[in-house]
Amino acid sequence: MPPSIPEPRESGYTTSTPVPLYWARYGPADARTLLVLHGGPGAHHDYLLPQWLELTDQYQLLFYDQRGGGRSRTDDPRPITWRTQVNDLIKVVTEFDLQPLSIAGYSWGGVLALLHALDAAHDPARIRHPERLLLVSPGPISRQYREEFEAEMLRRQQSPELVELRAELAASGLRESDPDAYRQRAFEVSVAAYFADPRQARNLTPFRVTGKVQKSVWDSLEHYNLAPDLDTIRCPSMLIHGRQDPIPIQSSETAAAQLGSRFIVIPECGHVPYVEKPERMFAAARTFLAETDSLLARRGLHG
Repeated sequence: MPPSIPEPRESGYTTSTPVPLYWARYGPADARTLLVLHGGPGAHHDYLLPQWLELTDQYQLLFYDQRGGGRSRTDDPRPITWRTQVNDLIKVVTEFDLQPLSIAGYSWGGVLALLHALDAAHDPARIRHPERLLLVSPGPISRQYREEFEAEMLRRQQSPELVELRAELAASGLRESDPDAYRQRAFEVSVAAYFADPRQARNLTPFRVTGKVQKSVWDSLEHYNLAPDLDTIRCPSMLIHGRQDPIPIQSSETAAAQLGSRFIVIPECGHVPYVEKPERMFAAARTFLAETDSLLARRGLHG
């Protein structure tokens, strides 16, 4: 069964973006805000729940569904590009007056956070720059690393472990006896290749990726390579990467080196540390956030 997700404290739709974007806020109203960017592109925020709500004892978490996915789908026929997503993020930051700006980006959300920060580094008068970045299992920072990721995912999908999981599901009889349980397990098997141990893909919150959005965003990046410009981003940052993530660890190593970032590698963990190794992931995140809370307070950016 999928895990139970509590209702947000507040939710609604943005009014400043060209397309209304669904947002949800969790945690105490008087706590510092952490803007959490989900992966995809073309997915939606709620598959990060309930696990990420671990941080709501100290922080207010603001999520939104990026344009084209979840409750932010649109009939606008124009392609959604990386620039579309960055421009939406700029408006979200302004609409919610997120100052200081603390961003946590997961998977594609990590790439989106870096693209936004690069824009802010190049145009600080127009774009509010992040005061800190927490990047968890960030997506590939170059086309080369993305191609390596795609090749590794293909290899894993054809592995004996995944073949066995699919055979077990087919033989389970769930399709006829419990269609809801079958759909849940089918989703879990479909994403099991992201895990260090595919059998850990259990009790997940299902999500859907809007394929045309995913394709149009990645296509718009063409032969991208963010690495050479990352040293222009001037804020505290931390990268967390599972040792067995199908995204090459060299991608995050390179990003961390360019950013001057703290780099945490979690052993026996794939792309989903908030499910696979939540204690390790959230302990590292809390340490980084506590240290940077103190830094921002000394700079007068927190009350």
